[in-house]
Amino acid sequence: MLYERWRQISREYHGEIALREVSTGRCWSFAQLNAAADTSADVSGPIAYPTGLSADFIFRTIAAWRLGAVLCPLETGHSPPPPTALPPHIAHLKLTSATTSHARLVAFTAAQLAADAANIVSTMGLRPQWPNIAVISMAHSYGFSNLVLPLLLHGIPLILLDSTLPESLRRVVTESGNVTLPAVPALWRAWHEADALRPEIRLAISAGAPLSLALERDIHAKAGIKIHNFYGATECGGIAYDRTTQPRTDDACIGAALDGVALSLGATGCLEVRGPAVGATYWPEPSDNLGAGCFRTADLAELTHGVVLLRGRAGEQINVAGRKVSPETIERELLANGEVRDCLVFGVPGADAGRGDLIVACVVPRAEKDPGVLKQFLLSRLPAWQVPKEWRFVESLEPNQRGKLSRAQWRVRLGYAAS
Repeated sequence: MLYERWRQISREYHGEIALREVSTGRCWSFAQLNAAADTSADVSGPIAYPTGLSADFIFRTIAAWRLGAVLCPLETGHSPPPPTALPPHIAHLKLTSATTSHARLVAFTAAQLAADAANIVSTMGLRPQWPNIAVISMAHSYGFSNLVLPLLLHGIPLILLDSTLPESLRRVVTESGNVTLPAVPALWRAWHEADALRPEIRLAISAGAPLSLALERDIHAKAGIKIHNFYGATECGGIAYDRTTQPRTDDACIGAALDGVALSLGATGCLEVRGPAVGATYWPEPSDNLGAGCFRTADLAELTHGVVLLRGRAGEQINVAGRKVSPETIERELLANGEVRDCLVFGVPGADAGRGDLIVACVVPRAEKDPGVLKQFLLSRLPAWQVPKEWRFVESLEPNQRGKLSRAQWRVRLGYAAS
């Protein structure tokens, strides 16, 4: 199914530029890309493992589809998962980000992959006239569904930029003209601060981690670019998207359901996602929260007139003397302080077990490193019991290749938990 669709696209757009690799200066038309994948891609065995941000990733994807191999994209430097017998009719394996627990494989059929791409292209209005710039990992669900699948299944050209430096982005955007740019908040912040954002960025998308309201507003005011929040999950692809043309007024707002996606709340208040793009199963260990066209997330949410408001993750709620608060609630307020460049909040067991968790704030400051000042700021905006008791100042929170921050990893890194 996927290869047949690609062949149709390669014939329909045969003479038009499909792929450009900035690092080498090479480019391929759709016809040339099809030929290159047939002759240069090395795929052997029942599973193919494309990696990196290069044309070879695309070649190997097409070759795997042609040969009927299962595709399992990997981040650079990651080892393939242990081989196991796959369930029938599976075309693709995704590896979860492991921000809250161990990484897991999610199995997809060809139809489920194609449905996710169709939902994204339709909802976001991706078009051939605005090529995608690839700076995020194509192995991650976000990059694969927003960059690779629109190219191969919908004819959306792709520009591979293997550098996230502001000058590199500025140059390629200026040379390319109107473009679509999917990125993560850390990159949007760095480009904004370096004045690298240009009006040729016609569609700007942010996913992988929460985008602060302050950053979204600052970019809109300075560059005239609206950053569109995109929320998804490895298990089901795209979930919600902010279609509006003006900055949001609520940090918790992540937009409305994508075309082809149905949303509801479960008994625990967590978001449930249904639709043809939901993955088949976790593999090799299935779970009740994924299957039969439904993914039950761990994200606490509200649905208001079709708009999704995220209220944190059920497993990350901090319990302080019987009262619960989401770390995102505290993070949003901290980010409203101009002296805070970035932050991460989490709970750790307190010395008095009866008092529950101790709230820890890990902060990347712009200049001010006095926790007393930040405490007073939060006391003016939050109940006293929600104000962190411990403060750690760091130079960077260093999100991973997917733009995500792991509270579990930072607990270990700062000495609050064993590795």
